[in-house]
Amino acid sequence: MGRPIKEKSLTPQDVINAAIACLDKEGESALGVNRVARELGIKPPAIYKHLDGNTGLRRAVALAIWRSYLVDCQEQTTEIMEPHDLFRATALCTRNFARSHPAQYTVMIQYQMKPTDPEEAEIIRESLRLFQNALQLYELSDDALIDAMRMVNAAIYGFILREQSELMTLNRSADDSYGVMLDALIVAIEYIHRINTSS
Repeated sequence: MGRPIKEKSLTPQDVINAAIACLDKEGESALGVNRVARELGIKPPAIYKHLDGNTGLRRAVALAIWRSYLVDCQEQTTEIMEPHDLFRATALCTRNFARSHPAQYTVMIQYQMKPTDPEEAEIIRESLRLFQNALQLYELSDDALIDAMRMVNAAIYGFILREQSELMTLNRSADDSYGVMLDALIVAIEYIHRINTSS
């Protein structure tokens, strides 16, 4: 047998890697079957054999980015033991990831995870574990943990979104403001912890 042509040796991971490369080079608008096929030097139908069009491509890429981000955060915080330091380090990791990979971060954050999907549910659980470990919130009920995580995600995502949109125009260091916000979030989380464990 001769050497297999590229379309026949193509794997889903090849497609995901090419899509992420397109994202990094050209931004979110490059996340499409036709653009990724050009990047791979193949015809678009070859991608449809592995992923369900643009919707399947976006899902696969979003999940791959989430996994990469979670591994990155875990590796950068593995030796930090003090809870508040761990929370700050995780939040800084998130901001640094968004700065280094703005298009990847946008795709990751904008993808709506479905708890009924086994792959997505595992990423949701891993995100919750990372957050729970960062602040040692082992005594929180599931509802309180979700409340705290939603609050933190909204604050950090909102800050990063404004920063990426170049809306931080006031004469104040964005780094300093981010630090103050993290300190305030810790106070708010301690409040949620206090009312949850006392009720």
